[in-house]
Amino acid sequence: MTIQAHLVELERKHKLLENELHEALVHLSTDDLQIVELKRRKLMVKDQIERLKQSGDTLH
Repeated sequence: MTIQAHLVELERKHKLLENELHEALVHLSTDDLQIVELKRRKLMVKDQIERLKQSGDTLH
């Protein structure tokens, strides 16, 4: 998988997590631990995206 393809896949995952988090926040019955876990996963994906972008910048 190319860096660009990996980046696209991570951005897709980030968007899905963002949507899932939004839905969880809208439904007041969602467990707080689930919300924390979604936020943690979303941040991890964002960090991966940033690292890939930085590594791509150093390659060019």
